[in-house]
Amino acid sequence: MPARYDKKGKYYTEKVTKDKIKVTIHTVVDKLSGYLHVQPDKRLKDDLNDSSGFLALTDGIVLNPQSKELGRFEFLAVNKEHIVWVIEEEDREPRQTPGGKL
Repeated sequence: MPARYDKKGKYYTEKVTKDKIKVTIHTVVDKLSGYLHVQPDKRLKDDLNDSSGFLALTDGIVLNPQSKELGRFEFLAVNKEHIVWVIEEEDREPRQTPGGKL
């Protein structure tokens, strides 16, 4: 994989490295359970507050308000305007960054 370095020695690659976080998201209609992927140097709150309109959720399920499974998905873009709350279900699963340590 090609890599670039800037003048300060910062390492760049074509692949974006992110941490995987298991979450439950309650929307105005349903609950979603799956994984959010955030940059290692950012908090989940940072992604919730940034200017993009959607969060990417992977490998999850859709639940009705009574927690009955309605379906499964590999990828779902969640409109942030429809989110009521988010719970981080487990600690972040850190990823090894290329050219550095965690």
